[in-house]
Amino acid sequence: MLDFSTVKSGSQSFADMAAGLTKADLYQLTNEMIDVMHEIVVDAVDADVTFVPVDPNANDTFGKPEEATLAWTLGHVVVHATASSEESAALALVLARGLPVEGRSRYETPWESVTSIAQVRQRLEESRRMRQAMLDAWPDEPHLDITYSPYPQIGELNAIGRFILGLYHDADHLDQLREIVRQASVARV
Repeated sequence: MLDFSTVKSGSQSFADMAAGLTKADLYQLTNEMIDVMHEIVVDAVDADVTFVPVDPNANDTFGKPEEATLAWTLGHVVVHATASSEESAALALVLARGLPVEGRSRYETPWESVTSIAQVRQRLEESRRMRQAMLDAWPDEPHLDITYSPYPQIGELNAIGRFILGLYHDADHLDQLREIVRQASVARV
């Protein structure tokens, strides 16, 4: 998996991190990320998916205002993280095809509908398939010279940079997933 610590510290940009990567690397990195998520939930049971953890840091400023301080369940984190990476993969495909990015390309499965560990595993595998399918749709010679800046603090990204932004977001949620599973397993005892 990519080590995003240099990006977080500001000593490396997403563009610099993306510079040495290929489309083949993106397949491998996607598989590694989904595999890690599967490892985190390997012992989870249905009750863990809807378990509401204690999360003093809950602060979702992008969602519904009434849910801003809601502690996210395992199902919620999985659908959120996968939706973000799928959006990154979709926008990376647009860039790879040589087109400008216009707006967003995001759909998030309603988290309330994910109530079983089978659904969590299915969502992870569906996300793997979707991300890889978007990579399959890249032209043989992607337009890596086409860039855009989704957020000023991130800078200009090409298709590879936009794709790894999704993996960065996934990585940001791994410890949250681990903590939810830990709390849920303790609550089951």
